[in-house]
Amino acid sequence: MDTIAAPSEWSEQEALRRAKLEALRTAGSDPYRLTEYPKTHGSREIRDGFDALDGLEVRAAGRMISRRVMGKASFAHLLDDGGTIQAYMKRDDLGEAGYAAFKELDIGDVVGVRGMVFRTQKGEISIHAYEVTLLAKSLKPLPEKFHGLTDTDLRFRQRYLDMIVNPHVREVFRKRALTIRAIREFLDARGFLEVDTPILGTLEIGAAARPFITHHNTLDIDMYLRIETELHLKRLIVGGFEKVYEVGRIFRNEGMDTRHNPEFTTVELYQAFADYNAIMRLVEELFTHVAMRVAGSTDIEFQGETLHLAAPWPRVRMTDAVLEHSGVDTAAWSDDAQAREQTKALRVDIDKNATRGDCLNALFEEFVEPKLVQPTFILDYPVEVSPLAKRRRDDPGLTERFEFFISRCEYGNAFSELNDPIDQRERFERQVAARRAQGASTAQVDEDYLNALEYGMPPTGGLGFGVDRLVMLLTDSPSIRDVLLFPTMKPR
Repeated sequence: MDTIAAPSEWSEQEALRRAKLEALRTAGSDPYRLTEYPKTHGSREIRDGFDALDGLEVRAAGRMISRRVMGKASFAHLLDDGGTIQAYMKRDDLGEAGYAAFKELDIGDVVGVRGMVFRTQKGEISIHAYEVTLLAKSLKPLPEKFHGLTDTDLRFRQRYLDMIVNPHVREVFRKRALTIRAIREFLDARGFLEVDTPILGTLEIGAAARPFITHHNTLDIDMYLRIETELHLKRLIVGGFEKVYEVGRIFRNEGMDTRHNPEFTTVELYQAFADYNAIMRLVEELFTHVAMRVAGSTDIEFQGETLHLAAPWPRVRMTDAVLEHSGVDTAAWSDDAQAREQTKALRVDIDKNATRGDCLNALFEEFVEPKLVQPTFILDYPVEVSPLAKRRRDDPGLTERFEFFISRCEYGNAFSELNDPIDQRERFERQVAARRAQGASTAQVDEDYLNALEYGMPPTGGLGFGVDRLVMLLTDSPSIRDVLLFPTMKPR
């Protein structure tokens, strides 16, 4: 076999594989020139349909992940979208040249096999090959099979390799697709209309979330990748739609950890003439539907704990939860100063100008959130941290807002939506002032949204939740990177 000089960075295996490719090309058998291979069956179809296919000819194709050469006969396993199938090769069937060509193949090569379906003496459903075709040459060796691909950084950077070596990873993403499909099924069946809203905007809006900034060359203006879909969806409620939702990609220029990625997927929905109580019932029904479709049960194993997603979920006011877990009766605070004093006495970090609402929220995050294992609705957040939620009529310092928590993590956020344009303007202006005080000099009030509210938005219930965290839950995945095909990674 002719050889070619290998660059210094090539391993011995890589150099050998390139030499084999060069030999094939010299012989006029360049595998990359093949444009198709008409498969008749996948591995799953052959296994599941063996009784009907036994003794019949099929064409299958996949990546060769194992091989045993035994003189005049050999076995190989091909990996395709449905799993693996064994192929049995004999020199007498392939011919001298065909069998020699098979023996020159490498683990990782993509091959097609034409042959007869049968069951071996050991009971394994297989293909007795009459013809083997090299469809793509693998120029890099796969990781050693007994150790697999365990480097998580490499797995996330090279997801294609991760899926080859760890086929169970593909099942995670099948379940992700099924999760999104089940969400759409549920909402569509209840009369919600799926819509698309802009990803690029001309305003820097939002409270704590920092946007990504890009530039539109033709208009010569900076633009911002969206941090939410909320304000556009609520414009549609003003416009006359009564139930809308969007499965949307969101971008936030913030840190990364096991539950956060700079780009992620949410579902936001809005229902006219409903309040947050109606949305709580919808959440329970939605999560039950999705869990049954994806996991076949409402009892989910997640990181060593059994979680019960069946309704009803507990409904607990934030003030009551803080009293139970910290001993602080926040309703007894007479002013902001007393709230700050009592909060600091418990060694909880707060801003020097924190209000009673800020202190309540800080105590909740410190003492309550880490204890919320089973699905729980936390109700009635302070207005300071809820700029888009309607105030409670019996306590204007609190809002008709809930978040729901599972396994110590927030999974979704919902309101009785604020539809008072005057109150909304005041809250937006305070929000923008706070952002600018933190250095966000381009933060702005969304005047067009306020203009829409001035035409009148009906009482509305809204919900937003993260798809990625839900997929983590349903696949028992500890990190958001496990459920994103291509998570954001720091360049090497």
